[in-house]
Amino acid sequence: MKQAAYLIALSALVLPGQLAAQAYQCRAPGVSSVPQVSSDSRPRNMPVTGYTMALSWSPEFCKPRADSRSHKVQCSGDNGRFGLVVHGLWPQGANGRWPQWCKAPGTVSALTPQEVRRNMCMMPSARLVARQWAKHGSCMVKRPATYFKVTRILWDSYRIPDYDRISREDGLTAGRIRKAFADANPGISASAVGVKLNQRGWLQELRVCYGKRFRPTRCDANRFGARDGVKAKIWRGL
Repeated sequence: MKQAAYLIALSALVLPGQLAAQAYQCRAPGVSSVPQVSSDSRPRNMPVTGYTMALSWSPEFCKPRADSRSHKVQCSGDNGRFGLVVHGLWPQGANGRWPQWCKAPGTVSALTPQEVRRNMCMMPSARLVARQWAKHGSCMVKRPATYFKVTRILWDSYRIPDYDRISREDGLTAGRIRKAFADANPGISASAVGVKLNQRGWLQELRVCYGKRFRPTRCDANRFGARDGVKAKIWRGL
């Protein structure tokens, strides 16, 4: 799909007055170079049938990584505190498969330090930014700036529920987490929101499912994750 078609499809999603930045203070660090990434699996070229926006719950991710140098931007607190952050925008294929590593990392259009920094409050890891472009973005568009512009349009369109307050509710379930996001974002039904819990039942990630024209669509079983009645917990980072 050409860049113009991406933006036309997305423009209908972002209504005037609907934008709401997430409630945290982020200071994007300086970026002098782009991390080098290598593929960890075979390339897979196939038609794109839809998309997944994966949103990682940062307090849970950072729980064992507070002192990690490689995750300092996201987890140290020096650059702000994060709630949900973008893990990636992923193209989907047919039969539960997805395109990936569509070009060798060394042959895709160059990602600049400026572009990495521009996205660090949305995706607070330079390596993650580089990897998402090489693994997923290269299967969608020709230029990294286009991939990240599309990702930012989606990200900026979301209203983020107060998951700190919700985490304190008795009897919290995956369905409550899912419904809170859907209620905060008119046009996205609960069936289009996947909830990934880790093995201990803590919120790890939300996944918003889209069709080929970036309209929210029902998640398949794999992306839907935990069923509504499953008990859940949300780590607040304390």
